[in-house]
Amino acid sequence: MNAHKVLEWLKRHPHYIVPLLILVVAIVLPGAQPMLINQFRFIVFDEFQRIKPRPYEPVPVRIIDIDNESLTRLGQWPWPRSLLAEMVDKLMAAGVAAIAFDVVFSEPDRTSPRRVVEQLPAISGLEQLKALGSTLPDNDEVFARAIGRGNVVTGFVLGPTGDEQAPAMKFGTAAAGDPPQRFVARFSHALTNLPELEAAAAGNGSFNSAPDPDGIHRRQPLLVGLNDKIYPSLLAEALRIAQGANTYVIKSSGASGEHSFGEQTGITSVRIGQFNVPTDGRGNVWLYDSGEIAERFLPVWQVMEGKAPPERLDGNIVFLGTSAAGLKDQRTTPLNPVTAGVEIHAQILEQILTQTFLARPDYADGAERLFILALGIVLILLLPRWGAIGCAAIAVAAVAFATGGSWLAFSQGGFLFDPVYPSVVVIMIYIAESLILYFRSEAERRTVRTAFTRYMSPDLVAQLAAHPERLKLGGEIRDMTLLFCDIRGFTSISEQFDAAGLTRFINRFLTPMTDVILRQRGTIDKYMGDAIMAFWNAPLDDREHAVNACRAALAMMADLNRLNQVWRKEAEAEGRPFRPVDIGIGLNSGACCVGNMGSDQRFDYSVLGDDVNLASRLEGQSKMYGVPIVIGENVLERVSGFATLELDLIKVKGKTKPVRVYALLGDGAVAAQPEFAALKSAHESLITAYRTRDWDGGERILEKCREMVKGRSRAQGRLDGLYDLYAARITDCRLNPPPPDWDGVYVAQTK
Repeated sequence: MNAHKVLEWLKRHPHYIVPLLILVVAIVLPGAQPMLINQFRFIVFDEFQRIKPRPYEPVPVRIIDIDNESLTRLGQWPWPRSLLAEMVDKLMAAGVAAIAFDVVFSEPDRTSPRRVVEQLPAISGLEQLKALGSTLPDNDEVFARAIGRGNVVTGFVLGPTGDEQAPAMKFGTAAAGDPPQRFVARFSHALTNLPELEAAAAGNGSFNSAPDPDGIHRRQPLLVGLNDKIYPSLLAEALRIAQGANTYVIKSSGASGEHSFGEQTGITSVRIGQFNVPTDGRGNVWLYDSGEIAERFLPVWQVMEGKAPPERLDGNIVFLGTSAAGLKDQRTTPLNPVTAGVEIHAQILEQILTQTFLARPDYADGAERLFILALGIVLILLLPRWGAIGCAAIAVAAVAFATGGSWLAFSQGGFLFDPVYPSVVVIMIYIAESLILYFRSEAERRTVRTAFTRYMSPDLVAQLAAHPERLKLGGEIRDMTLLFCDIRGFTSISEQFDAAGLTRFINRFLTPMTDVILRQRGTIDKYMGDAIMAFWNAPLDDREHAVNACRAALAMMADLNRLNQVWRKEAEAEGRPFRPVDIGIGLNSGACCVGNMGSDQRFDYSVLGDDVNLASRLEGQSKMYGVPIVIGENVLERVSGFATLELDLIKVKGKTKPVRVYALLGDGAVAAQPEFAALKSAHESLITAYRTRDWDGGERILEKCREMVKGRSRAQGRLDGLYDLYAARITDCRLNPPPPDWDGVYVAQTK
């Protein structure tokens, strides 16, 4: 797949971009891990050690401890070098295999007799004492001779400051694979022992420590670098001297048998005599902590007083160090917050002798990346198909597998495979893609909701989004108000437009009408060409449904008046005749069945019932009565304060029972006008005269009503047509008197 095809694929699947970037960065740049991840990794490894610490096995490794009791018996530190020389002799006489000093003797012994007498003041009588002191042996010389008689390893410290002179090299090295100097911790200066002490020693090693950023010592350098030279650690030199070996064999990535996936992963192992020691890439040995073991320590005072058990010295490698808190050689390890620094050397040497190691193989990085790659691709590909919940199990299983696999590798083989970084990457991929898919899904839902609000009520869309279980066939009985609206003479109006123009005209009409209905909490049921069907009190409750429907009908008439003014100006500008648009509106209230109507394949949220049909019939009758808004008596029962006039007692098409119908002429402001009150009174008298066959009285009242409505505008609801209708009926009744049982009911001949 070439780059162009990849880009095209990503354009079609943008939700893959971020998780793929996370995956690529995690694999290509594993060294760019945040410090926090490294810290969590160390915490996991520490917890493994707490669960399964290294069991202590008696091996010939001892710490000659400068403890508090030894300081009490032998005096404060530093002790005279002559005392240390005596201790070396006693230890060699006891048969120790090697002695390693975890101390740097970088300055001459101030307690040497020569130095003491040199500091005496020039007072008469002290000349003989000074002369005698100058003939006494120097403590450092005594110490050097003792060191030369035994297998003693001196120690030094590397750092950014110190002596220019490099420590003595008493060993050889052989390297296989990449040069080890590239990987070890490197320094520019050293703090070394006195030249005579260093020259007399059989070995010379560094006791640099390598705490992690949190201050815990988890690894001990087996090799360190001074400029371009490699030096062994104090414990490595002690082991070499004890075996009589001469050379360190250092194996690094690229050597035969090492699998590092072609990368320079660093040092893998160091052979010291007959012992092979696995290391991390920087030449460090992981501490497998056993905790403090009393058997490991032997106080100095017991050695000096000859009370040390011989079997604990004979053949042992011993380290001289201190556990006294006052000498400030306390370190924190995974199992002990106050471990003596020398004990770390002893523990690492115990691990070498028992071949009990914690090791991070040179292929660990590659294996972890393969794990991340495999799980990352699986999640990236499956998340869009299975969804966040389905893939959560995969993510959890991946974390569990990484943690469980890491623990198994630790407990069974002492291998340190990182469970944190792979888990974090997998979780990041899961969260990133899940969030992207969620936001994309939400965007799609918003788009769909926005689109559907143009087909149905926004309230209904919101309710269905919150309760999708309602998307099923079925309905409920509600007391509702229904509205039907239709354009009068639409056929002749449509002849003025082509198809595109007619569409624009309809849209310009339906949009403001719909806005009015929605503002008054109505729900659009459907559009039928130029007609609108709407209802109130569903899907959301509306106790004022009849009032809101009446307000909507009046507002529709007001908006239509404004539209007519706009269309008039447009017609005049285009030089064509203008035909005002009239509409008829029918309103009725009653019990209806509302819900999802249709089939299992498709359904609409709609309303059914006898009162729905009556609302439709009332809209049709508005043309006959010559009024824009006709409401049923059920509506009038539910509202008050509106300006209404009774129109008739009528049997609409398809109905057997007559209903009273009314004209809705205005809101409470119109109803409160004295002129309307007078008109309403006269109009009621007209209806009474008509139904009581008082034709003469009816005609007189009719003329009075005509005078009262003269000049009434279309926006106010003209009543000329209504009174023309009643005039024609009275004339017809004079010529053709109704039967004796006539009750004033008009039977409609059209819908």
